[in-house]
Amino acid sequence: QVHLVESGVGSVQAGGSLRLSCTASGYTDIKQVSCMAWFRQVPGKEREGVATVDEWPSTYYADSIKGRFTASKDKNTLYLQMNNLTPEDTGVYYCAALRYSCSSWYVDKAGAEFQYWGQGTQVTVSP
Repeated sequence: QVHLVESGVGSVQAGGSLRLSCTASGYTDIKQVSCMAWFRQVPGKEREGVATVDEWPSTYYADSIKGRFTASKDKNTLYLQMNNLTPEDTGVYYCAALRYSCSSWYVDKAGAEFQYWGQGTQVTVSP
């Protein structure tokens, strides 16, 4: 059973930075986590994609965070460097993974394609 564990819970003032990590374990084949992704659920909204990264690496970003967030992947660990944060970035950030390479449209969806999910980590950005 694949387990994803996020780390990097944090609170920061607007304009600040945070770095999230997600480590995968329990897989028998690293291909089980070929595509890893960040999703988030902000208050009052549905879950939305933030970024996806696969082994090529192909990286895709949601329009709302382009230029501010950078996602990267090192084998079984996914990172999200978040800069110039705004209160609108407040929410629970989830790590997800699936066996196949990332398709560009995954980041525009709510993540139904992903097989494995972390528990989520809270990010709070104060004005």
